[in-house]
Amino acid sequence: MLAALKMIGWTGATMLAVMVVAFLGKVIGTFVLDYLTWVLLSMWVVFALFTFYFFRDPDAMVPTGKNLVITPGHGKVDAVDTTTEPDFMGGECQRISIFLSVIDIHVQNAPVTGRVAYFKHTPGQYLNALNADSAKFNENVLLGLESAEPAGEKIGVRLIAGLIARRIVPWVQQNDSVQRGERISLIQFGSRVDVYLSRNAKIKVKIGDRVVGGETVLAQFD
Repeated sequence: MLAALKMIGWTGATMLAVMVVAFLGKVIGTFVLDYLTWVLLSMWVVFALFTFYFFRDPDAMVPTGKNLVITPGHGKVDAVDTTTEPDFMGGECQRISIFLSVIDIHVQNAPVTGRVAYFKHTPGQYLNALNADSAKFNENVLLGLESAEPAGEKIGVRLIAGLIARRIVPWVQQNDSVQRGERISLIQFGSRVDVYLSRNAKIKVKIGDRVVGGETVLAQFD
């Protein structure tokens, strides 16, 4: 008798739980359909429009001229200094650091015509890319380019992940040939690009300048 009562109790409790869940589902479903349908649809439309905007990829108006280095990234120059890059540049060099906010275009362009002579992916953290020294800690990809003009000149491009940007998508590999302004990579959702140049490059930008990937002249070699 006790076993029968337990079974009846369990089945009754289960039936009651199912009825409560069904009732709550009906109430919530009715509320969503009656009051939230347009809100949810509007939120989805806004998200879809932002996604299309974020992944926009206009064709660059690549400048012509001898020995030019154009910016690989769209954003704001927030560091122009001297640093040490041992892996590809082989020591002391000039650095131009460009911060890409979430509203900037996140496709990168080749700064020169030449060959990808070096490719290195370094795992790391995802600290805020607002810090110009985030490359020391964050995941990054270093592309080393040997330019065709002037022949053999080294230009380093470091693609740096950030707090939101957690995926670097290179579209080139070592030994690939690239043309000035050609699309070479994508960093998703806020990030940073560092450009390394030899000491004989004449810098054409300053801190605070807004630059357009594939268009703005960063520097020029003699």
